[in-house]
Amino acid sequence: MIELSKSDKKAARILIDKGLEREYANGLKKVSGILEDWLKGRIENREAYMKMYKQVTGYDRHIAKRYNGLTGSRYLITLIGLVYDKVVNEDELTDFTGEVREYIIETVSKLRE
Repeated sequence: MIELSKSDKKAARILIDKGLEREYANGLKKVSGILEDWLKGRIENREAYMKMYKQVTGYDRHIAKRYNGLTGSRYLITLIGLVYDKVVNEDELTDFTGEVREYIIETVSKLRE
């Protein structure tokens, strides 16, 4: 694995923050779908509540695993995960040095094979 320079770490923090905001939005969209089903009478109160609870707690675990205690040594693997999960796209890697950008893209490509 390669080392990130100071400028790459700064770009990583910015992109990771964007990724976190997008992950919050994705979680809220999933919950809103459950609420919509409940409001339209497609699911009962208890079922809606349990689905929302499971969705929020499960997604919170995902967010905690990815972002809690995040330090510079985990920025690269976190970015790879964000690109792999399509939370961040490759076009957003422009602020990174060529070596780092290529490493992330190549690693994601290998993981998708």
